[in-house]
Amino acid sequence: MPVPVDRRAGERGIYRSESNSGQQVIAAVGNLGYVQKGRWINFLNSLLKLIPSADHNCISFWHMTHAAFTESSLSTLSSSPCLQGERVAFTGTLASMTHAQAAALVAEHGGVATEHVSRQTTMLVIGEEGWPLEDNGQPSVKLQQAERWRHAGCDIELLNESHWLALLGLNDHREEVHRLYTPAMLSTILGISVHVIRGWGRAGLIRPVRMVHRLPYFDFREVSSARRLNELLESGVPRKDLEESLRRLPGVQRGDDRPLEQLQILAHRLGVVIRDDHGLVMAVNGQRLLNFDGDRPNAEQAEADGELLPSIRFSPEKLKNSEPKDWLIEGCRLYDAGRLREALEAFRLAAMTSPNSADVHFQIGECLYRLGRVEPALERYHAAVEHDPDFLEAWTQIGCLHRELGDPAAARVSFESALKLLPEYPDAHFHLAETLYDLGEDADARIHWEEYLQHDSRGPWADIARQRLEGEACV
Repeated sequence: MPVPVDRRAGERGIYRSESNSGQQVIAAVGNLGYVQKGRWINFLNSLLKLIPSADHNCISFWHMTHAAFTESSLSTLSSSPCLQGERVAFTGTLASMTHAQAAALVAEHGGVATEHVSRQTTMLVIGEEGWPLEDNGQPSVKLQQAERWRHAGCDIELLNESHWLALLGLNDHREEVHRLYTPAMLSTILGISVHVIRGWGRAGLIRPVRMVHRLPYFDFREVSSARRLNELLESGVPRKDLEESLRRLPGVQRGDDRPLEQLQILAHRLGVVIRDDHGLVMAVNGQRLLNFDGDRPNAEQAEADGELLPSIRFSPEKLKNSEPKDWLIEGCRLYDAGRLREALEAFRLAAMTSPNSADVHFQIGECLYRLGRVEPALERYHAAVEHDPDFLEAWTQIGCLHRELGDPAAARVSFESALKLLPEYPDAHFHLAETLYDLGEDADARIHWEEYLQHDSRGPWADIARQRLEGEACV
């Protein structure tokens, strides 16, 4: 005799049973009386949650409680809007569209979009740009309200944005949520410096989904998640409060431990400081810590009192006399802390031991550029591509610096070199389009703006590309 998997699943006709061979089967019972009231999407949602844990070959339709799946009943289902009877609310920032656009989609599919969560709400969609966490680190008000109503017995579905889009059959929008971005693209979209994004990658806070000629592509959701957690930790929200809030999110409850891992890495990075001759500096943001209690007698006493944060002793003038170490790693750590001059010295020491390393030359170029030394930085980027002609980001930097120095013809050559290596490279398409625009070659620029928009539809660069294209259309 089949039994419901749980109360909600039973109401939707999802039953679990045993086959003759003893193998567990999920029997999907099409309760058409329930489905035809507009709850078809919930029936599918319950089934989709169970399928991954079962043998797909053992999914069967066991029986029907109110009607048989005849051609007429199937026709009725296919002609009914999939959100008919649903009252849908949204929480968090949506990665694929605005809340207003999502509300319009709900109405288009037969449902009613609501701004608040109530006993009448049947579905809460959780946006996937960052996490639905308030400034105090607690889950969003709507999510907390939904949890209370669910505990009171109300039937409210909690869906991630991508799951909701899949159920509506909006695959194009779903691809937008899962789109990959380069560090430069993420920098413009999220308002984070490129060097911060690269530093997060080095620390393991974000993981590249793919690497092409040293160029990392990241999942937008993972980077936006890291940004939100970093903002909350830096604002003073206790780590334990954030961890408790994350554990209440549906995705984490279903086994996604990545947010908790990100929180652990960020908490460690925020707790590590670099000690120089002037005091302590936060490694993650370069902020100097002030000592309001006067000078301590010595570091050993402070550590004994348990008041000394984990720190890295650093003395610039003693670098060359220090015991051998990986100066590239040391330079990256100092660079991520905003200690640019000290980082530059470390990278130069790395160049002495690894003169043919493209990475070392690239990092020296990064330091020099951030220190305002554009022409020396350009030379170092050139050295990077001399040692590795396939270094995409170095070619892009060369092009950007040539353009900054007023040499668009040289910039064009650099961007075209990058596109020969990777024809779909978004950054190079955008910068080449802008360079061609500067050169008055609007028709060719249009090709590259359009290509860029195939990879990005939401960021400032995308806005610029659309404005340029609209301007061209009006000419």
